[in-house]
Order: sequence, then structure tokens, then C-alpha cells
Amino acid sequence: MANLKSSLKDIKRNEKRRLRNRSARSAMKTFIKKAKLVVASGDTEAIKQALAQACSSIDKAAERGIIHKNEAARRKSRLMHFVNSQLARSSGA
Repeated sequence: MANLKSSLKDIKRNEKRRLRNRSARSAMKTFIKKAKLVVASGDTEAIKQALAQACSSIDKAAERGIIHKNEAARRKSRLMHFVNSQLARSSGA
């Protein structure tokens, strides 16, 4: 355990940030999962809305430094690729 007062404050501050980051990361993952589930329904308006919400949460996480900007780009790219492939598969079948 730390001895200096400033170190103790740092520990408290880091714990608060860790919890905030974990919550934001969890929310981001949840929005991505919801977007993937909505694709199965085939409702284009719902898909657009879910994608917008997922992309927004990914961008916010990257902006706040919770995830790296390249990770955000990769996650959005993979999500779009998934959605487009599912829509192509359902319309082509």
C-alpha cells in the first residue's frame, strides 16, 4: 500500500477511472451485440438505428481514450462487414 498522500489519491482516482472505463466498454459491447441481433429481423430502419447507436458508442469510447482509435475503426469495420454480409445473404437467398 502506498504511503504518500498523493499516491493514495492516485489510487482512488485510478479506481474511479477504471470503473468508468469498464462501464463504457461494457455498454459499447452491448450496443454491438444488439446491432448484430437486429440484423436478423431484417427491419432496415431498426438496423440503421442500431448501427448508428453502436458506432456512436464506439466513437465515444475512442474519443475518451477507453479504446485506441485503430481499435474503434476495426470494430466498426467488422460490424459493417457483418451487417452487409448478412443482408446480402438474406436478400440473395
